[in-house]
Amino acid sequence: METVNSFKGYGKVDALEEAAFRRRTRKRVIILAVSLVLLVVLIVGVVAGTVAHRRSKGGVPATPTSTSAAIKSVCSVTQYPDSCFASLESGNSTNPGNIFKLSLMVAVDSLKRLSAAFPGEYANRTDKPLVKEALRVCAAVLSDAVDSLDDTISSVDGGGKAGVVSRIDDLKTWLSTAVTDQETCLDALEEAKAPFLEEIKLLAKNSTEFASNSLAIVSKLLGLLGDFDIPFNRRRLLAAPAGFPAWVAARERRLLQEFRPKPDVTVAVDGSGDVATINEAVARIPKKNLTKFVIYVRAGEYVENVELVKSMWNVMMYGDGKTATIISGSKNFMDGTPTFSTATFAVAGKGFIARDIGFRNTAGAEKHQAVALRSGSDMSVFYRCSFDGFQDTLYAHSNRQFYRDCDITGTIDFIFGNSAVVFQNCNIMPRQPLSNQFVTITAQGKKDPNQNTGMSIQRCTMSPLDNLTAPTYLGRPWKDFSTTVIMETSIGGFLHAKGWISWVANVDPPSTIFYAEYRNTGAGAGTGGRVTWAGYKPDITAAQALKYNVGSFIEGSSWLPATSVAFDST
Repeated sequence: METVNSFKGYGKVDALEEAAFRRRTRKRVIILAVSLVLLVVLIVGVVAGTVAHRRSKGGVPATPTSTSAAIKSVCSVTQYPDSCFASLESGNSTNPGNIFKLSLMVAVDSLKRLSAAFPGEYANRTDKPLVKEALRVCAAVLSDAVDSLDDTISSVDGGGKAGVVSRIDDLKTWLSTAVTDQETCLDALEEAKAPFLEEIKLLAKNSTEFASNSLAIVSKLLGLLGDFDIPFNRRRLLAAPAGFPAWVAARERRLLQEFRPKPDVTVAVDGSGDVATINEAVARIPKKNLTKFVIYVRAGEYVENVELVKSMWNVMMYGDGKTATIISGSKNFMDGTPTFSTATFAVAGKGFIARDIGFRNTAGAEKHQAVALRSGSDMSVFYRCSFDGFQDTLYAHSNRQFYRDCDITGTIDFIFGNSAVVFQNCNIMPRQPLSNQFVTITAQGKKDPNQNTGMSIQRCTMSPLDNLTAPTYLGRPWKDFSTTVIMETSIGGFLHAKGWISWVANVDPPSTIFYAEYRNTGAGAGTGGRVTWAGYKPDITAAQALKYNVGSFIEGSSWLPATSVAFDST
């Protein structure tokens, strides 16, 4: 049983490593601040010189010197400029867009080689079941990362120049996910105490850095320069005032509005439907389906673990209510399952919608990490659902997600992950943990500063589920660039005055995190006694808060519909 000070959890950070990171971060911030102006001048100068050279008589190609300078300029915006330049120096273009395309090819090639190593020979080098399971997690998430990079390359190659410009947000999302997937592999191996963890970290070094480099280029340069020979005016579709942001097309709007949309398959635990289990229904989902596949799950408790893999696109699953249709499981870390694999319900395929369903993990507090739902579904919506568990209840793993009118219960880090996610009008209910444990509502896991990820909790209600006496906090930063904003939310008097707590006891998180509160109400909303971290803002401006509402934070909300389902775009 952990004490308040000893408990760390999934992907724990060593205190010495944390201190070393903080020293490196301070140095990096100073260097970046000093070089920013010089960097912009250098990049613009290289690009302008290249354009002028191309327009000169004869259209003579750029010289090797200008090509090298252009690649160095592009790579200078990345976290790993040396590996960036070394991997791209064979390129023969000064166009940042073409350099970006080459960086993608380099990244996916390296990632495919890494993915092929799992579980492979490593499985034969251990007799520990938990380590073997962690290796299987690596195989799954690295395969998904390859798919994310393939999607990115397809978008760049198949969308034309205008298509690339209009899909910058998608490119950032998919590259952010590829980075998160690789980090998830290492988290699982660390959690399992794999004896070859350091060896695998070294093996993964290139693929991790290359994906990060591509992400930095698309985040910092393509949006700045727009060097695709067309004006760089990214199209944004804003949400309608009274509907989901425009993630979902007209058919999906109708499905959300209808009381009981016509299903492709009906599940009934009593045998009165097409099938009796949800897994039987999932087996009928077409691969990479372009239209919605609708599954209706009638009232009842379905004790099964369900997974919708990445090739299962555009699925809608609805039930008879979040307390009537329940999907229940009990996998947990203490019984030998990696946190990632404990999910009662897991979904990775894009465009997933859940409505009126409850997701549970019944393992209990004593079993520690036990996920009720894990989502890596891009452009996914959860409406009028419940997520019930203790530690790690809701794993918002990656990609873009939206939760509306949902109930979420738990103890430690019970909303965690590294997606770009907004929770709106939800009931967030901390519950009593084991003795000597504290409660943390969130644990956001942003690892790379260029990832477009973070948690936004807006217009929700935070109140205890039961007789909560344990120290309770809004959250703790899980990774180096963790981002969490809580705004316009009612916070009960249960909250500890400090509001937040460090991942490592008595060690402030790095200044690179962004944690903020804005216009919250209730007995626990006062910020006078909050933590004094450099990366925490007890109050932000309306303009700053605007960046974390649905219309801005989940990339223009171009994937959510204007629908009769209530949604606040501001």
